[in-house]
Amino acid sequence: MSNHIMASTDIIIGIVGSGGDGVITAGEFIVSAVSSEGLFSFLLKSYGPQIRGGESSCRVRISQNPVQSQGDDLDVLVVLSWADYLKFEHEIELKENTAIVHDEDDPMPEDHVERWAAHPTYRIPFKRLAKEEMQTILTKNIIMLGSLVELFGLPERGIRHAIERKFGKKSAGVVEKNLEALACGKRYVAENITKADDWRLEYEASEPKLVMEGNAATALGAAVAGCRFYAGYPITPASEVMHWMASHLPSVGGTVVQAEDEISAAGMVVGASFGGTKSMCATSGPGFTLKSEMLGLASMAEVPMVIVDVQRGGPSTGIPTKSEQSDLMQAVYGSHGDCPRVVIAPTDVEDCFDTAVYAFDIAEEFQIPVVLLSDQFIAQRKETVRPFEVGRRKVFDRVKPNSEQLSDYKRYRLDTETGVSPMAVPGMAGGQYPASGIEHNEVGDPTSRIELHNSMTEKRYRKYKYIVEKYSFVRTYGDDDAEVGVLAWGSTKGVVKEAIARLQEEGYKVGAMIPQLLHPFPMEAFDQFLAGKKRLVVAELSYRGQFLQFIRSRCAISAPIHHIARPGGKPFTVREITDALREVL
Repeated sequence: MSNHIMASTDIIIGIVGSGGDGVITAGEFIVSAVSSEGLFSFLLKSYGPQIRGGESSCRVRISQNPVQSQGDDLDVLVVLSWADYLKFEHEIELKENTAIVHDEDDPMPEDHVERWAAHPTYRIPFKRLAKEEMQTILTKNIIMLGSLVELFGLPERGIRHAIERKFGKKSAGVVEKNLEALACGKRYVAENITKADDWRLEYEASEPKLVMEGNAATALGAAVAGCRFYAGYPITPASEVMHWMASHLPSVGGTVVQAEDEISAAGMVVGASFGGTKSMCATSGPGFTLKSEMLGLASMAEVPMVIVDVQRGGPSTGIPTKSEQSDLMQAVYGSHGDCPRVVIAPTDVEDCFDTAVYAFDIAEEFQIPVVLLSDQFIAQRKETVRPFEVGRRKVFDRVKPNSEQLSDYKRYRLDTETGVSPMAVPGMAGGQYPASGIEHNEVGDPTSRIELHNSMTEKRYRKYKYIVEKYSFVRTYGDDDAEVGVLAWGSTKGVVKEAIARLQEEGYKVGAMIPQLLHPFPMEAFDQFLAGKKRLVVAELSYRGQFLQFIRSRCAISAPIHHIARPGGKPFTVREITDALREVL
């Protein structure tokens, strides 16, 4: 191999193959390895629409410095199956000098040979080595990792440790076989390949970093907030929330139920919460539609409830393995009648933990349903996070009536400043009351009196004022005195933040606002952000532009608006946002 190398501290590697090739496992091994060396990482997984057994790919970004997004073009492309690569080609972008690594026995398509003639290309017989040297095709992905260690300087020690952790529970023989496969790939490259590119990962090792997946962070945050009942129904891309809960919630005295359908799961959550237990369910687009009936019940009965909606490409089944920001209107308005609820949106994996805690705090304090509006891009990716405050986090528990209030208990008292009235739990002496979806008077008895309906509706909506005052989660980035402002939400934050940093390096001034509390919308904070802005750029993964429509329904915007809106399927890239911003700067 050539000794002519150039240090690189930020590398993006893409791997593509078939289900069963171990593509995602390989990506997770890389992330585990570099994190153990103190590097920052970002793992984005992508699957075909059939979810299981089809094509799969992953993108791993490795950096000496914190990363905000998946980056732009790949530095290294690894192809285990060209037939599967062609299914992902529309979402994979290469540099002029991207290194291509592929199985020698699976030739590159003819039309790509000429197009990619200038790319340094490495042909390695992964499948043949697995069969002939290791006697099992299952080691193909580990042999591939060994080749990347030798070619590009991935940390061998970290990958070895990752293999030991992954397979240690099986047997010493399985661990040893995979370590041999790693050495096999490394040895083959050292003996047979001449390095054609001129860069290699170089870094200074530091304290190991924590890496977590978005859905797991959401579940952990819920558990820390005191959630002790989870009911769910499997649905992509939210199922990992239930997987985590099933594995961990019983250890803290919690209960997990896999319900027969989405409506039943939501009904169980309302019932458990009525009984005094903090409760949650998670779903995705079509499932949220089904749960909206129970959301209305929780809103009318003023029962705390947390629903996680992990958005995916829609409508209907849509693209269940891809991300989109097209459930916003459903999250805000989806139910019958005037149905108050709160909608908050995490912006990255670390934020999934925080917003889950806040979701329960809001639900419990204000006795209101809270929708945590995540998406596939956040939920199923892994990234470096700071250690969470698991044991020191203060959480809010619902207000219960005292003995004086129980002597003449009115569950739905109207004369409360915030709209919140103490909530008894079953078994409290004097705390019995009917709770249902029918309009009621102060003690919970059914009523159809118009003046009471008006008063109760106002009581339920009165909470919004105090929610905004206490929980206006708004993040701003960039230059405070910029004349161009960017407004985005959810998972778009990372690329927006990185795009602004690039433009600032070029001498431009740009500011951005990313609200996490979407409904009720923090209008005062938005007005402050708009002050002095001559142009506003709104970025969202929604063909209809739901976010812009929603903002316009809430706020008067006089500045000209440049709208970056398209369907999901592929997250925004930093270049995409940067190029759009240059048009208005």
